[in-house]
Amino acid sequence: MKNGILEGMLQSIAKGGRALARRSPQKAAADLCALCDVLLSTRGEASGVALAREILAVWNLLGADAREAFLVMLAERFGPDPIRLEAAIAAFRDKPGPRTAGELHAAAESRRQELFRRFNLAPGGTCTLVALRKELLALIDRRPEFDVIEQDLQHLLSSWFNRGFLELRRIDWSTPANVLEKIIRYEAVHTIRDWDDLRRRLEPPDRRCFAFFHPQLVDEPLIFVEIALTSDMPGSIAALLAEDRTPVAPERARTAVFYSISNCQEGLRGISFGNFLIKQVVEDLKRELPKLDTFVTLSPLPGFNRWLREQRGNGLFQEEERSTLTFLERAGWHEDRKRAETLRKTLVAAAATYLVAAKTPSGRPVDPVARFHLGNGARLERINFLGDVSDKGLSQSHGVMVNYLYRLEDIEENHEAFATKGAVVASKAVSKLVRPLEP
Repeated sequence: MKNGILEGMLQSIAKGGRALARRSPQKAAADLCALCDVLLSTRGEASGVALAREILAVWNLLGADAREAFLVMLAERFGPDPIRLEAAIAAFRDKPGPRTAGELHAAAESRRQELFRRFNLAPGGTCTLVALRKELLALIDRRPEFDVIEQDLQHLLSSWFNRGFLELRRIDWSTPANVLEKIIRYEAVHTIRDWDDLRRRLEPPDRRCFAFFHPQLVDEPLIFVEIALTSDMPGSIAALLAEDRTPVAPERARTAVFYSISNCQEGLRGISFGNFLIKQVVEDLKRELPKLDTFVTLSPLPGFNRWLREQRGNGLFQEEERSTLTFLERAGWHEDRKRAETLRKTLVAAAATYLVAAKTPSGRPVDPVARFHLGNGARLERINFLGDVSDKGLSQSHGVMVNYLYRLEDIEENHEAFATKGAVVASKAVSKLVRPLEP
C-alpha cells in the first residue's frame, strides 16, 4: 500500500475512531477486522506500528458487545490460511524433510498470532493484549469457540513473559506509592487493611517482599511474595501479622516463611511465574542471610470446606466423627476451645487426606495451592489446626493451614516426582494421617 494512501487511512481512523465505536457492535467489529486485514498486508514496519496503534486505540473505545463480536470474528476469520496449509501438507507428503516440515509448521500457524505480534509492536501493545486476554478468559466458558484465540495468546505471552524478560525487585517502605497501592489492591491471600497494615508488612527488619516486573508493563507487578523471617516454623498467621509482635533480628532468624503469594494480572493467568519467583527469592535470601536454613510457606487450603462437605456422608468418617463435625456449623465454634479441641484429630486427618489423596480427573491434587507448591518441588510438611481464624480462613478451610517445605537439595527431585508421576511428597507426620478415599 502506498504511503500516501496509508497515511490518509490513519488520519481517518484517528479522527473517526470514536464514530466507529458508536456504530452497531457487529458493524464496529467488522470494520475493526477490516483494519486488521490491512495491518497483516502492510509490509513497512513504521506504517505497521502506526496502524497497530490506531487499531488498539479503537479497541479500547469499543463497548463490551462490540468487543465480543470482534473476538467472534477473530476466532472465525484469522485462523491458518487454508490454501497455504493444504499446499504445505501436500509438499511434505510428497517430499518429507526439514524444509517442507518448516513450511508446514509456518503454514499451520494462525494469522491471529502474526496479528498479535504486530499489535505488540505498538506502544502499550503488550498491556492491551494482556487486558484483551483478561476479557477473553471471562467469556470463554460460554464461548468455547474462543479457545483458539486463547491458545494463540497463551503461546505468545508465555514467550514474552519468560524468566529472561522478568525483573525481580525488592518492595519496601521506600518503594514508590503507585506500586505500593497496587500491592494493597492485588493482595489475594491476607487482605491488607490500610497503609498502616502495609507498613507493618514491609518496614520491620524481619520482613521482606519481592515482586516480578516486566519492562512492557511499567510499575505493574506480575506476582509478589511476602516473607517473614522467624526463629522456627509458624503454625498461625495471626502470630506473624500481630500488631504488637516483637520483630526478630534478621541475623538471628533461621526460617524464611512465604506467607502470601499473589498473582496480580488476571490476563496472565496460567503463565507461570511462581516457580521462578520462589527459587530466585530463596537464592537471594540465602546470599543476604547465610544462616537461614529453612524455607517454608504458611498456606491456605482454599477448597477444603467444599470438599469436606462432599465427604461427610461417605466412609471417610466414623459415626462419632460425623457427629463431631456438625459442631463446625455453629458460628464462632473455634472460640469454644474445649469443644474445638475435640475436632482437631478429625479435621487434621481430613485435611491430610484432602491434600494427598483427593485428585482431579488428571491425577493432580484438587487443591490449587497444593498443585502450585508441589509442582515447584516443595514437600507437604505440616498441617496446622486453627492456623487462620479470620472470616476468610474459617469459610474456606475451617481455619486449617499447611506448611510446605522447600529443601534446596530436594526441590528438583520432588518436582520431577510430581511432574512425571503426580506424586505428592509429604512428611511422615502428614502421610500417616491420610485415610483411604472411596472410589
